[in-house]
Amino acid sequence: MPAGRKKATFEPIAPDFDLSELVENTPNFVYVDRISCDMIDQQGLDAFDKLVLLHVIIAGKPLIIDGYQSRLDPWTFSSKWLIDNHGDKVENARELTKATYMPLTVGHYMKNMDKLADQFFENGDNWKDVKTRQRIYLKDIDCPPVWQDKLKAHLPPNLFYLNENTGEVGGPGALDEPAPTGGRRKGRGIANAGDLMSSLPPLMRAENLMCYLGHEGTYTPSHREMCASLGHNIMVDASDVVGDDGKPEKPGSSIWFMTETKDRQTVQEYWLSTLGHDIEVEKHFAQIAAWKTAPFTTYVVEQRPGDFILIPPLAPHQVWNRGTRTMKVAWNRTTVETLELALKEALPNARTVCRDEQYKNKAIVYYTLHKYSGLLMKARDQQQTAPSPQEAAALRQSAKIRQLQKDFKRLFHLFRDILLSETFSPDSPAERNVQFNPFDSNITCAYCRGNIFNRFLTCPSCENALGTTEPEPYDICMECYTMGRSCGCIAKFRWAEQFKWKELVQKYELWRRQYIELSGPRADTPLTLTEERAKMQTKTLAQICQEQLKIRPKIDINKPAAAKVDAADDSESEDEVETNEDGSVKKSKKKFSEAFLKSNWSCHVCCHRHEKWKMVECKCGRKWCYGTLFRGFDTMPVSIMKDPKWECPHCQGCCISGQCKNNPKQKPYEPKGTLLGHDTKLVADARSIESLVDFSVSNLTWLKESVQDAPDENSRLIRRQQEAEQAKAHDPSLEADHYVDDDHPAQGSLNEIDYETSTIDPTLDPALRLAIDPALGGPSYHQDGFVAPSAVMYRPPASDLAGDDEDESVYVEAGDGQSRKRGIDTMDVTETIKRQPVKKQRRSENIANGGEVSGASKEFRKEQERKALEEARKKGRYIMVNAALQGRSRIVRLQLDPQVLARALSGAQEEETNVLLRSDILPAPGAAVITTKPAGTQNKSKPVRIRVERDEDFGARRPRKTRPLDAEGKRMPKGYEEVEIGSDESDVEDDVAGTQGDHAQAELGRGGRRRISAWQAQRHGNDDDGPDELPKDWKDSSARAPRASNAVTGGAKKQASASTTSKASGASRSAGKTVPGSLRVPGHARVGRVQNPTSSSSSAASDDGDAEKGAQEEDDDDDDIEMDESDANLAAKLSAAGLVEAAEKNYDYDDVHKVSGKRTVPENAARHAGTVKKTSATSVLVPTTGFKAVNGANSAGIAKKSGTIRRGGRKAI
Repeated sequence: MPAGRKKATFEPIAPDFDLSELVENTPNFVYVDRISCDMIDQQGLDAFDKLVLLHVIIAGKPLIIDGYQSRLDPWTFSSKWLIDNHGDKVENARELTKATYMPLTVGHYMKNMDKLADQFFENGDNWKDVKTRQRIYLKDIDCPPVWQDKLKAHLPPNLFYLNENTGEVGGPGALDEPAPTGGRRKGRGIANAGDLMSSLPPLMRAENLMCYLGHEGTYTPSHREMCASLGHNIMVDASDVVGDDGKPEKPGSSIWFMTETKDRQTVQEYWLSTLGHDIEVEKHFAQIAAWKTAPFTTYVVEQRPGDFILIPPLAPHQVWNRGTRTMKVAWNRTTVETLELALKEALPNARTVCRDEQYKNKAIVYYTLHKYSGLLMKARDQQQTAPSPQEAAALRQSAKIRQLQKDFKRLFHLFRDILLSETFSPDSPAERNVQFNPFDSNITCAYCRGNIFNRFLTCPSCENALGTTEPEPYDICMECYTMGRSCGCIAKFRWAEQFKWKELVQKYELWRRQYIELSGPRADTPLTLTEERAKMQTKTLAQICQEQLKIRPKIDINKPAAAKVDAADDSESEDEVETNEDGSVKKSKKKFSEAFLKSNWSCHVCCHRHEKWKMVECKCGRKWCYGTLFRGFDTMPVSIMKDPKWECPHCQGCCISGQCKNNPKQKPYEPKGTLLGHDTKLVADARSIESLVDFSVSNLTWLKESVQDAPDENSRLIRRQQEAEQAKAHDPSLEADHYVDDDHPAQGSLNEIDYETSTIDPTLDPALRLAIDPALGGPSYHQDGFVAPSAVMYRPPASDLAGDDEDESVYVEAGDGQSRKRGIDTMDVTETIKRQPVKKQRRSENIANGGEVSGASKEFRKEQERKALEEARKKGRYIMVNAALQGRSRIVRLQLDPQVLARALSGAQEEETNVLLRSDILPAPGAAVITTKPAGTQNKSKPVRIRVERDEDFGARRPRKTRPLDAEGKRMPKGYEEVEIGSDESDVEDDVAGTQGDHAQAELGRGGRRRISAWQAQRHGNDDDGPDELPKDWKDSSARAPRASNAVTGGAKKQASASTTSKASGASRSAGKTVPGSLRVPGHARVGRVQNPTSSSSSAASDDGDAEKGAQEEDDDDDDIEMDESDANLAAKLSAAGLVEAAEKNYDYDDVHKVSGKRTVPENAARHAGTVKKTSATSVLVPTTGFKAVNGANSAGIAKKSGTIRRGGRKAI
């Protein structure tokens, strides 16, 4: 849409808005007609079904059935029940302010609805805030099965969701069927279905029984029901003055603004030309001022609990929710009438804006015909085998069966049109290699997202263009292909079908014979498919596609595009500068190459050259581009392609080109409607293109009137109003060809069906009767003080209004729903509609300089620009300079999830204001983003059992009853040990935390999560004598220093150990601080964390032979030693026993050492060997050679005190 186009803005409705005052003071506002559910019981379902057919479907007006609040269970249809039974279910709520979705649980949303509603009542201006206030609408969620069953038991069965049979129990044609309680019972008689969606197999049906939960300020934008279906909406519960929990609430209700079906074209044009929005897109909630100035009747109602609203097909409407809470259930029904409207009008409109089709209308036609054919055969067989003539006559005269026959005929005509559109050309050879895909109703058009019934085009070259792991086929419907939509290959398509064509033709012939059997030979009797095709004067869709596949180019997108010849050499030559005699520059002329002229034509109107296959040539020789014909003459490409005798606008005498504007024979054509344009590329498949018409361009430049003209001055609106008035001039009646009307002859009027809402004493004064009787147009007073006039269906008899001034009364005219307001004259209700400010467009250089410039100036500026671009190219700024010269800027828009972006920027972004509800599924803003595991399980360690070999060198035995317990409290089997393994992320967090100087801060990981237990942090919080930095010469040491060269064995090692005892004791208190990582001394092993503090101590000591054997055993620097001891003086005792060497050596520092999946950070590791003190993780550094001595002479004393010593993950020593 052009940038200069003004659009109406969103204007909220005030919480204290008075609807009754609006209706009384606005001429084009009337209340929706309403009846009571008790009257349905009194009049019968047949009369009610006829009322719905006449008033809602044929007349196209909304209807309300009230009184169901007393029939629905208050304990089931309540917020408490919904929270208790479905509170944990996750749904996507619509955040209307941001136009995004928020995942949350139903219970979380229900519990916070009071906060969301109260924000609009806090002060007098909060409701006007349209940018920051949260408006969260939980819509289109699945209806609970319990609610569905209870609604089905109370509502009229023919109006309910997926009704399969409208016949009466035990009616004509009813058969015995099993009863739920056992035995047999009579089923329903043969009749048509209330909802034709039920004809589809269960897996193909669209589930549209939905719930809508909203609070004050939420709304549904102006829209029409999908695929021209019938809408049904009942409010099952709403907030009252006091809630179930005793807290105060705001009474809940919903305000509906509705129109009638016959005004749909007027409403659409008013939305386009006056408000600047397209009602097919469903994004705009119209202001009250817009409804006041609308040139059509607006039906309003404030829906409260128990109100059941019937919405006519294709009738635009919008809804505004009020109060703390509103709970509604809605669904749609498909009938024969809605199918006709869908295939003729709704689907083409939806295809233009790429609105997906969910109801599979063509498939419904096919499967319903199959179902109805079987029912009619069953009725015929029962009639032939009836035991008595009376039963046969009952079947023959049944109104339900006769209506079934008429619906069958109407569906057959729709099916015939579907098959004819898919018929190939009889003159062309049969298509070969047609791909067959069995029908499953899941193939949709890649561009318009419409459901494809049978034949379509598929591109085998684009399957891998998206870069997905699996091939993604590109399928396009025939309708879109005739509009110029396709993938980049344009014409490299092959045919595909989902039904065998012979099977469809056989079905057609079977149903055609059945059609003739029902109606007999008539002038309009359907012919065979071949005869019907020969009788057509136009081409079929399939035939058009066949021709276009031959005309359009075949482009292989998988191959690199051939180098294009420069435009100066191919299409245009360089402008030659020529001068006149006086030296002035002549206007340069564009020269095209012969090849370009042969492959491109110039349009008669726009004068631009297009490729030949993108244009159409008339018999007069003029060429026209499809874009001009679409925007300027309201002609779709398919309308031109299917007509072999098509005449151009010039031949029709309505050309608007500059060449014909002075021709007296030409009367310029004026577009009949406004086109705003839609960028469908954002919705369609990424591989899609538009080659014939750019549907994102509007036709505003083709319109004569200004877009700001008042509705009464807009010729397009006036034309639409006149068409609507002509359609309303005919009283709704039952056509004999389409309906059966034996029980209640309508005679062209609705007045024959007498619906009353109350019984009033006829002796009462008529004025009083008007005041208290809703049936006569007076207001109905509810117990809660709500006053709303109940509009009735039909005007009361004139005798009942004797003595009343007809002009001063308030009542509804029969059949038209228009009310006469008491004491209101024709008044001016014109109100300013708020619009968005117009963005300033960049003016061209010529306009900015005050007019046209000379040719010499153009040449000079062109040379200056060329030099500037050359300099910019050298400096690497060519793109920016080129854009600046053209007055453009390149804005790169990244499509990011708003919630992910908010979390990424949470550190530098301020807290959002007015945020009352956050998702209970997504992490809070500012929290760590968890990408690998759900919240709460990131740093949890996992217990794992590992097999442990028995240590034959160490004879300590463990008591039998002291085997450790596993995580479940059970004794672990012998030969296994349980260790804990943590995540990699927790290890990284520990590394980061371990490098911090403050020990207290090191105890907390990212996001405040603890790494070690609290008692350990408190116990070692005062240890400040450990090293806090590495030695200055640590880089000079080798990555893994060699073992000590003076290692001795046996008694020599004992002497070496004894000689180092004093040095180790004296150096054990060396100053130092925390080292990032474990400190490894060459030739030393690390003693790990205590695993089994309850283990028994060793009761046996090794002899000298064991010591010699241990001295001969090879040292392993990578093995970790775990000690079952928590004594604080463990390091000192090890040192006293001669286990630590005090030699000055270079040390290497390896990565963080982990024992049993947990970090062991030595806090007080000394800079010299042997200066080791107990750490926070009970880790010590022990010389390997000294440890061999432990196995020798000193093992007995240490084992008794320290317990079992094991080497981590391997054998005990």
